[in-house]
Amino acid sequence: MAQGEIRLEAGWKDALAGEFDREYMRGLSAFLRGQKSEGRTIYPPGALIFNALNTTPLDKVRVVILGQDPYHGPGQAHGLAFSVPPGVRPPPSLQNIFKELERDLGMPRPSHGCLNYWAEQGVLLLNAVLTVQANEAGSHAKRGWEAFTTRIIEIAAQRHEHLVFMLWGSYAHKKAEQVDLSGHCVLKSAHPSPLSAHRGFIGNGHFSAANSYLQEHGRKPIDWCLPDTSV
Repeated sequence: MAQGEIRLEAGWKDALAGEFDREYMRGLSAFLRGQKSEGRTIYPPGALIFNALNTTPLDKVRVVILGQDPYHGPGQAHGLAFSVPPGVRPPPSLQNIFKELERDLGMPRPSHGCLNYWAEQGVLLLNAVLTVQANEAGSHAKRGWEAFTTRIIEIAAQRHEHLVFMLWGSYAHKKAEQVDLSGHCVLKSAHPSPLSAHRGFIGNGHFSAANSYLQEHGRKPIDWCLPDTSV
């Protein structure tokens, strides 16, 4: 995956320049080309693989929310963790995120599941793995994406002071342990999936805690209320 082949926000492109020449990234590129040549459907579409970085420039990051890998159903994945495009029904985990927003901040549940508004404000919605084969969850795990996204987290933590990391579920907890997050706010809870949401996600208060921390350190809080104009 040569850097010249992709569109990447200037700040991230500069910061990640060395990664595209590393052996793991060349191997990942070969794997993805092989998948494509075999006629396999990959989500999200190629132009949206780096959507999280392009929507949230490096110099704008305030909050990082870690997901695992993209949704693997038709039309769901668009490069932002937990988000779906306008017009697509919010999956169960996202519905539980909205339930906690309603409980924590009293916000009505939105009419759509597109989190682009958060990303534009500086919420980096980053999946650990940026691609997946259709209908096969986790199918692109351990192919190289994990090293790349760990580097993204590391860069964000080094370039900024007082970020908020919202880590939901053991996978996100373990991934964040690979990076020095001292000096930042690290919020941990169970994952919002239906299997675990009521064992620590619902009631975690992460949205209000994130804004309190940002304000305490002179940073603008996030407007978590998704406008209907997103649809």
